[in-house]
Amino acid sequence: MTLQCIQQPHPHLNANLENGVLTLALNRAETKNALYGELYLWLAQALDDADQSNDVRVVILRGADRDFTAGNDMKDFMGFIQKPYEGKAGDQPPFVLLKSAAKFSKPLIVAIQGVAIGIGVTILLHADLVYADQTALFQIPFVSLGLSPEGAASRLLVKQAGYHRAAELLFTAKKFNAELAEKAGLINQISDDVYTQAHQIALQLAALPLASIKQSKALMKQDLADIIKCIDDEAEIFMQRVRSPEMKEAVQAFMQKRQPDFSQFS
Repeated sequence: MTLQCIQQPHPHLNANLENGVLTLALNRAETKNALYGELYLWLAQALDDADQSNDVRVVILRGADRDFTAGNDMKDFMGFIQKPYEGKAGDQPPFVLLKSAAKFSKPLIVAIQGVAIGIGVTILLHADLVYADQTALFQIPFVSLGLSPEGAASRLLVKQAGYHRAAELLFTAKKFNAELAEKAGLINQISDDVYTQAHQIALQLAALPLASIKQSKALMKQDLADIIKCIDDEAEIFMQRVRSPEMKEAVQAFMQKRQPDFSQFS
């Protein structure tokens, strides 16, 4: 199968295939690799194509330079929330990407330098191996924006981090470092040279029997259908929250460069 990400490169997504390892590197350094509608869908398609390609055995997802992703591009997101949407909430671009990551049947490795915010954290819940260096800074900011969890985070983060740690990270929306991310089960290991380590691990996996790895992954993710449903269910709630007065206050506060005041809302 032809990989569109290789044949027709996207200006904000570098793609390289070598020795069975497809590296997808987000490349919007000026925005810390913030994601927008078209880029969400392009990345989702790259994962879908890689899943079907006989040439790809492992995928690495990373930033091209010093950051993973700052999450939603705020300008794009503000334009998005002002437009009515048709169809299911789960068919909106961010959730399409999350479902592609969840359904990916081969090893998915994420390597993190710099910021990993919003979907930059929730997508880790659908990866197989995650490595970060000491520059990594994580945040799940949805509650602070008047929103709610996405990507089955309400289920998977509790499963991986435990309820109390998940509540801490979701409710407070605080920024946290690689050490806490490791304690929460979001990353496998802190590495000094995270991109090199991810590539070395990918080459090791690419040399193993792919059918055995895929079968092992399928056995470990027998609840995949439930996870996809959870992503869709969370998406419906998320899109309701997008229209909430709390979200409007958060956006206005952002535009006016002030702290939001949620005391008026029950």
